[in-house]
Amino acid sequence: MTVFHFFNCAILTFGPHAVYYSATPLSEYDTLGTSIKAAVVYLATALVKLICLATFLKVSESDSFDPYQEFLKALIGFIDVAGLYFALTQLTHRNISQNHKFQAVGLGWAFADSVLHRLAPLWVGARGLEFTWDYILQGLEANANLVLSISLAALGSLMWLRKNKPKTLIPIIYLSAGIVATMPSITSYLRRGLGWHFPKVVGFELFTSLVMAFISWQLFAACQRPSVGSVAVHAHPRRTNSSNE
Repeated sequence: MTVFHFFNCAILTFGPHAVYYSATPLSEYDTLGTSIKAAVVYLATALVKLICLATFLKVSESDSFDPYQEFLKALIGFIDVAGLYFALTQLTHRNISQNHKFQAVGLGWAFADSVLHRLAPLWVGARGLEFTWDYILQGLEANANLVLSISLAALGSLMWLRKNKPKTLIPIIYLSAGIVATMPSITSYLRRGLGWHFPKVVGFELFTSLVMAFISWQLFAACQRPSVGSVAVHAHPRRTNSSNE
């Protein structure tokens, strides 16, 4: 029974990553190498974050919410944004579109996060003699993190790779990316500051991930549409040329 519970929790935690890869065009374009490179960048980023946390944060004796400490954690958390920037812009990718690139990077990023933060607790705890819902909730939390990681990668691709995006959408893109990047601090405040229990926090993460995924999808679709000026130029090339003559 304990082994069965472990495999159920493991499938819930890591299965959606494999399903997403096989059910989307990522598998057709063979973007596995891009996801692996993104996972390696995540591990390097996590190491830098760990060093910064150990250097600048003090060990708290209580589990209460400390605004100054959480502010420092939020600042250090933006190292993830720098890591995503490197993964999206500096790594060499195959000839894949921007749409597939950010999905592959976000998928590898989320999978590395789940392995680093959830595999060991799952292996130790889910095989225990006593059944608990905590590891099922951790699996659901990993699913929310998958959606948030792909959303942040999509927003990052709009910020750094998309040059001709509408100017009116730029503040919304940066605001949405900031919200996703600070989600760990937001959930920490809900747990420690407001005293939310773990199931309620996971429910909030799932809801927020769906909302941010919808916003990111709408922003990406809006930036994919050709602008009015470019449509007019392509629609009347002869008129433009004749006016120049």
